Amino acid sequence: MSIVSGTHGVDRTFVHVLADTSDKLSGVCSILEHRFTVAAERLDAESSLPQTPAAVVVRAELRDVDSIAAIKKRATKLAKARKLIFLVEHSSHVCVSQAYALGATLVLPGTINRTRLLAALADPPAASSGAEPQPDNAVETAATAIASMFTAVTLGEPIDIDGTKEAGRKIAERISEHGLSEWLTTVRRHHEGTYQHCLLVTGVAIDFGLSLGVGRTDLERLYSAAMFHDIGKARIPLAILDKPGRLDDDERALIETHPAAGYEFLKGHAAISPEILDAVRHHHEYLDGSGYPDALCGENISDIVRILTISDIFAALIEHRHYKPPMPRAEAYNILCGMTGKLEKALVTSFKQVAITR
Repeated sequence: MSIVSGTHGVDRTFVHVLADTSDKLSGVCSILEHRFTVAAERLDAESSLPQTPAAVVVRAELRDVDSIAAIKKRATKLAKARKLIFLVEHSSHVCVSQAYALGATLVLPGTINRTRLLAALADPPAASSGAEPQPDNAVETAATAIASMFTAVTLGEPIDIDGTKEAGRKIAERISEHGLSEWLTTVRRHHEGTYQHCLLVTGVAIDFGLSLGVGRTDLERLYSAAMFHDIGKARIPLAILDKPGRLDDDERALIETHPAAGYEFLKGHAAISPEILDAVRHHHEYLDGSGYPDALCGENISDIVRILTISDIFAALIEHRHYKPPMPRAEAYNILCGMTGKLEKALVTSFKQVAITR
């Protein structure tokens, strides 16, 4: 049976909390009940929610089949909430992917952070343009595809190549209709860490391609390369990928294995073209030969790699992490301009509109 805590009032958002133990339930409620009207319910109880919540927070063991089944049983009701936030205790690609498969709009892995949870539940400020917020289907479809792809690599299972490409196509449609700025805002509001980065890179690369007037086939290659570009990070622990602060030498060396590892994961798939494989392996190469893993230089670096590299660096600079705010886009662009000899100057110049105004 649901137990309702907090004081009802027109100015208090209604939040539904689900957990697999009473301790977890009370822990989440103690954070929320001073700011929200909270309905608390254990997953092994019969659902008796009296009204549709604005948000749902789930804290459960996602490696447990009973917990997963209980969440699926409530799927229809959960889908009506604007936000479905999962607090995942085990920071693994498998658990994060499972949360997205269950409909998560945001996954917060690791120890509960009160500030992050409250910020995630807060409504974003209204757009100054007065434009209606766009539905987030493309964001969630893409996030699920990326998480599922990482999990498949981790478990040694087949990768859903077509599903990942389809997610990239939806991002392209979304950006063509609503623009890059709207995409960046939406992604940063819903995701953090490695998955956010992949979503941002794909969006930036697509808009860069559109601004350059690339054809449909080349655009498909570009967004596919962007979706797959970091797949080599699938076997690197999330604790390292999402580590706050500077990596030590061993961690940096491990991170730098990901382009070659991604290439190895994908090279046996007939649906992955040589151009995409090249981009996955070489998106950290620089024109002056100072990149990795193959120290390519000059004409040995393809056009798609040059575009993807600029998009990747820019996305990394502007992404939001819980330990640092996003860098202003103009400042990030100035850093690209300062990478003389490493990036193609003409492309960086062409990128200015994408970086600052689009």
